[in-house]
Amino acid sequence: MYAVIKTGGKQYRVQPGDVIVVEKLDGEAGSNVSFGDVLMLGGDKGITLGAPMIAGATVAATLVETRKGEKIKIFKKIRRQGYRRTNGHRQMESVLRITGIEGAGEKAKWDGETSLMTKAEMNLRARGLAPRVEETEAKPAKKAAAPKAAKAEASKAEAAAEKPAAAKKAPAKKAAPKAKPASTDEA
Repeated sequence: MYAVIKTGGKQYRVQPGDVIVVEKLDGEAGSNVSFGDVLMLGGDKGITLGAPMIAGATVAATLVETRKGEKIKIFKKIRRQGYRRTNGHRQMESVLRITGIEGAGEKAKWDGETSLMTKAEMNLRARGLAPRVEETEAKPAKKAAAPKAAKAEASKAEAAAEKPAAAKKAPAKKAAPKAKPASTDEA
C-alpha cells in the first residue's frame, strides 16, 4: 500500500518503511508525526483519489533527525563592474521513517525497528571512523579470552629469555669523503 502526502508545500509518495527528507518539522528525534493531508491512496482495493484530500486517511511516521541540508551557493555578478558576491545557505530539514498508512478501509504497518542513527554517524561508520555497536558488545567476550592471550604472551616472553641474545653487529664504518676534482680555471 502507498500514499501521496502533502507537507511543506511538496508532495511525497510513501510506503511503510520508507525514509523521506521533508521541510523542517517540530519535534524531538524519536517522536511520532501524523499527516492528515493525504491526496491519494493505492493498495489492494485499487486507487482512491481525494477531492482534494481523502477524509479520515492518515500517514504515521517517526522523526529520525532534524538536520541542515546540503549547502546551496548563491553567486551574484555584474559583468565589467567588479561586482561579485558569494553567499551560501543550508536549509533545515527533517528525516522521517514512515511507519503506517490508514484510510479507505485499508491499513498497512511497518514491522521493522526505527533506528535513530543520524546521517553524520552513518557517514562516519562508512569511513570506519565511528565505533560500531557490535564492537562494544563484543568487548566483554574479548575480556574473557584475555587471560588465555596473556598466558600465550608470557610463554613467548619466557622462550625469548631462554635463547641466548644474538651478538650485536659492529656499526658500519663511514666511507671517506670523496675528493673533489681540481678545477681548471687557474689562469
